[in-house]
Amino acid sequence: MPLPKYDLHCHTTASDGALAPTELVRRAAGVGVEVLAITDHDTVGGLDEAFDSAAAEGVRLLTGVELTASWGRQVVHLVGLGFDWKAAALQDYLRRLDALRFERAQRIAQKLQQRNLPDLLPAVLERSAGGQVGRPHFAAALVAANVCESEQQAFKRYLGPGKIGDVKMPWPTMKEALELLHQTGGVSVLAHPTKYRLTFTRLRTLLSEFADAGGVAVEVSYSGVKPEHQRELQKVARQLKLRLSAGSDFHRPEQVWVELGRFMPLASDEGHVLELLL
Repeated sequence: MPLPKYDLHCHTTASDGALAPTELVRRAAGVGVEVLAITDHDTVGGLDEAFDSAAAEGVRLLTGVELTASWGRQVVHLVGLGFDWKAAALQDYLRRLDALRFERAQRIAQKLQQRNLPDLLPAVLERSAGGQVGRPHFAAALVAANVCESEQQAFKRYLGPGKIGDVKMPWPTMKEALELLHQTGGVSVLAHPTKYRLTFTRLRTLLSEFADAGGVAVEVSYSGVKPEHQRELQKVARQLKLRLSAGSDFHRPEQVWVELGRFMPLASDEGHVLELLL
């Protein structure tokens, strides 16, 4: 049977998204999404509100999170789906990530001040509104302070890979993150593989080690993926017996090229991760 319209990767104001959970669920319902996973960075803080809204809107909401982890020196993101979001082990783990994110924010602010920029930390924390703080909050603060003309320029000058605001942190390893997700009954997905700027040889190694460590699925469709890369990802997924996943990675309405429930169709739904979750 065909799968319902779904989106298994999106963000709210609980991390670096622009819409509150209620607003995001309402938007998803408005574009016909039937199954939704809100996957905020390193937090499940928006799920209480989202579940209330999903019940009212007739959307089936899956528990979701996007965990920051390390694979050697490479930072990777793991989407967790269908886990026990109130498990003590998960809450302890997320508190650890919260502390790391706050420490990183302090260090980014200090490094930017070394470039004779204003102290942006108060504005960044205000923008995060108690949610997880990330580099997009710094990008918005740099624009508001008239340091940069756009958030894209902020990343290009100060926050992107190799720039002064690209602060490295001792994130939990990919293996630790996978163990945590599986311990709490979740399904693990390697998020947006081609966004790590790896050669496909390195990417195949990452996917192989992800599978060997118990990883379940790989995102093969998301904003920005090229058709030829999607085909290659599906091919590697089949070889490694990984399931398929997809999501918009929606953050904010003004990014009109990204919309909830909108991503490149998969060649086939066979082996889809939703088969384990519905």
